[in-house]
Amino acid sequence: MGKVTGFKEYKRQNFTLEPVENRIKHTNEFTTAPSKDELEVQAARCMECGIPFCHSNYGCPVGNNIPQFNDQIYRGQWENAFRTLMSTNNFPEFTGRICPATCETACVLGMNDDAVSIKGIEYSIIEKAYKKGWMKPQIPKSRTGKKIAIVGSGPAGLSVANQLNKAGHTVTVYERDKRIGGLVRYGIPNFKLDKKKVVQRRLDIMMEEGVEFITSAHIGVDIPLKTLQDKNDAVVLCGGASLPRDLPVENRDAKGVHFAMEFLSQCNSRIEGEVIPKEKEILATDKHIVVIGGGDTGSDCVGNSVRQGAASITQIELMPKAPLERTDAMPWPLYPRVFKLSSSQEEGCEMDFNILSKSFIKDENGDVKGINCARIEWGAKGFKEIEGTEFILKADYVFLAMGFLGPEQSGVVEELSLETDARSNVLTKDYATSVEGVFSAGDMRRGQSLVVWAIHEGRECAIAVDEYLSQKPTMLNARSESLYEKR
Repeated sequence: MGKVTGFKEYKRQNFTLEPVENRIKHTNEFTTAPSKDELEVQAARCMECGIPFCHSNYGCPVGNNIPQFNDQIYRGQWENAFRTLMSTNNFPEFTGRICPATCETACVLGMNDDAVSIKGIEYSIIEKAYKKGWMKPQIPKSRTGKKIAIVGSGPAGLSVANQLNKAGHTVTVYERDKRIGGLVRYGIPNFKLDKKKVVQRRLDIMMEEGVEFITSAHIGVDIPLKTLQDKNDAVVLCGGASLPRDLPVENRDAKGVHFAMEFLSQCNSRIEGEVIPKEKEILATDKHIVVIGGGDTGSDCVGNSVRQGAASITQIELMPKAPLERTDAMPWPLYPRVFKLSSSQEEGCEMDFNILSKSFIKDENGDVKGINCARIEWGAKGFKEIEGTEFILKADYVFLAMGFLGPEQSGVVEELSLETDARSNVLTKDYATSVEGVFSAGDMRRGQSLVVWAIHEGRECAIAVDEYLSQKPTMLNARSESLYEKR
């Protein structure tokens, strides 16, 4: 490393967040990175540790060579750092914004000090690459003549497409929605990840590189998957784990009770100029909002509700409040399940834990008006209701943000009679499904997970597809920018 004592000399410097009272007035990103000189100092904090857990499976699923790009940033070698970063991560502009930074919780320095600000450095590398023109289309020198169809344009599908296009194959991505991006387009709020400035910017480069995108194409429903099989040499399924966990209690049919993604997708669509029919519109303005589920999806519902001017926002969680620090059950370098407020929760909501939602309350028009709740306590065999703790939460809208059960079983899974595992995910062996020439990656294969894991899945699946088509060892696992020249 360039400065082996840097971690002793410099303290961590975080990104600056726009004040709450200002940022809730808009839906744009609200973070400001440190200056170039400040970031080079931050990179100097990277230790010359014997085993850099930050880019192991405990830290970074895509295996970013973090010590190397930190050293390059410290030395002012920003373009080299960009090459290093892009050799392992197809979309650092996504992960640099929305990844929970498992690399930082696995940082050796983080055992007894503030971890190296890896996520912020990654963000800054890719943004400088765009400004300097280093991030530009890389068109393959030749084509193999092989055609591949990818179903689903979330981070896994985009990663597969990007890798296989690099290998010279002809790639077409099919998306059932109106715009490309899947979860990063419709689920993640614009104030975390700007769709026009960041997502579309990257998609434009992929299109210049030769990847074709077809939208409003619901494969397995409107278009049989067999049509794609007949036209292509391989098909990759990246439909995600889009089946939400429901809450089947009394009055679940009340109007105003929605899955979180119904609300979040509308928020993002509206920002991109789509007109939502009034009868389908979900707006939190002047409404009492209850979010059931304490994770990131629930937090995103909170942030959007704040920006729409909700009268009140309450987020409740069945589970207990997480501890404030690591416990013996989550030793370093495992990702710690500790309590911390998200930026959206800091903007204004009431939070409560150990809350059981017993039934919804609806009025004579069928509109939800509240939730019958009770407090619970957890034991070795689960939870039990605490007698005499019932209460009512007022609600004009309830957003169910309790996670996802797996991929939708209708559509392509049903059409091909694909084998699934015990959790209903598509069963694969080396990313190949039970049907010849059909592969799967991302949440559809592994279950609900992080965007960075989806990118990893896409990269690994691309290796399997390339070797299946070429019948020889792939070059896609080579961490080299010269891949385009080699093929």
